[in-house]
Amino acid sequence: MFLSVFDVFKIGIGPSSSHTMGPMSAANRFLDLILSDEWPRPSNVAVSAITVSLHGSLAHTGVGHGTGRAVILGLMGERPDLVDPDRMDAIIDEVERRGRVSPPGHPEYHFQPKTDLIYDKKVPLPGHANGMSYSAFDRDGRLLLKRIYYSIGGGFVVTDTELEAMRAAKNKPAGVKVPYPFATAAQMLDMAARSGLSIAQMKRANEECAMTREELDAGLDRIWAAMNACIDRGLSQDGIMPGGLKVRRRARAIHDKLQEEWRSNKVNPLLANDWLSVYAMAVNEENAAGGRVVTSPTNGAAGVVPATIRYYLHFHEDADEEGIRDYLLTAAAIGGIIKHNASISGAEVGCQGEVGSASAMAAAGLAAVMGGTAEQIENAAEIALEHHLGMTCDPVAGLVQVPCIERNALGAVKAVTAASLALKGDGKHFVPLDACVETMRQTGLDMSEKYKETSTGGLAVNIVEC
Repeated sequence: MFLSVFDVFKIGIGPSSSHTMGPMSAANRFLDLILSDEWPRPSNVAVSAITVSLHGSLAHTGVGHGTGRAVILGLMGERPDLVDPDRMDAIIDEVERRGRVSPPGHPEYHFQPKTDLIYDKKVPLPGHANGMSYSAFDRDGRLLLKRIYYSIGGGFVVTDTELEAMRAAKNKPAGVKVPYPFATAAQMLDMAARSGLSIAQMKRANEECAMTREELDAGLDRIWAAMNACIDRGLSQDGIMPGGLKVRRRARAIHDKLQEEWRSNKVNPLLANDWLSVYAMAVNEENAAGGRVVTSPTNGAAGVVPATIRYYLHFHEDADEEGIRDYLLTAAAIGGIIKHNASISGAEVGCQGEVGSASAMAAAGLAAVMGGTAEQIENAAEIALEHHLGMTCDPVAGLVQVPCIERNALGAVKAVTAASLALKGDGKHFVPLDACVETMRQTGLDMSEKYKETSTGGLAVNIVEC
């Protein structure tokens, strides 16, 4: 099993990797398909119109998660990692006004969002909770092409046939040949023991099968730069976040108070937690506002990993650039194991798969750069994940704001606590990470759909919208 660090950490836009980045990427794929030779195109017939239907969680919380906006942007040829957040509103307004999309390299297609973008809450698609259907028609309204896509978490998008193939191949040897193809934590620990390498070194060796060391380092530095910029922007902004809940940004005000305390040398026994929390909240306030974030492993959990890295830089005197790279490689190794054996999708397993996975990744990364052994790193990840088991995904009004923003702050705090506990021990512990991951998967299967990013249960129905 091999999942690249750049699959786990992807630069995109908020507020949701599965509900925003995924549908935008699906639109990109459908546009590419229209121009390809992969479908039997009738002679003298051209695509004239496109329709999109959203199903499952995408239908239930798509408005609050910006799914419709993402589809429109994707059909205009915009891509998650390249779209300019400052231009998005103007692009969407143009499509809504003209009733057409005009992606580069294509003719114009009829697409009126009010009628051609359907939120189908009654009919879920069978493969995954985040299903969507893209259809192309000729000028007479005849269906020419239809594809079903699933947004499976973290910005990953697959067709229905690709999803079936993935599930069929889950326990088969990986197609990518790498020197350390660990698919479980037990395999990871065994390979580390036999090779004498750290988890980061094994992950680096795997990555360098596809790129040079220089390319890998540049990519890791780019990921951290995007995360760091997101923190800084979040700390500089204030005001009300979009969506109608009238939730006010708090990170800037909290940061200003912390800076004042820092300069005055006031004693604050909560100092470390305060800095962790404000960094995480800054990221997720940016995410809620549709800003540029990095999936870590999802947008809804994007604040945990950057917050703990910034915490590492802030409080660890030996922190350096190489340490950040090792952190990201270690965290990606843990994220890959969780995604392969369970899920990182809130629509599939609840928020335990998002913030829980992020906290486990962050705990592992922090334990690694603090000098932890492979066993201590695995222990740190297990502690963090274990104490998110059963966490529901119940965003109020379908917005990635309440309880999501504060939940990232607490996920970061748990990650640091888990790393600290693990480093105080020798790596031997009662519950293996693999058992914890399997428990998360089973818990997700048992969890009611009300609590899996549908906003039909939990806080989402017990808080009066303002």
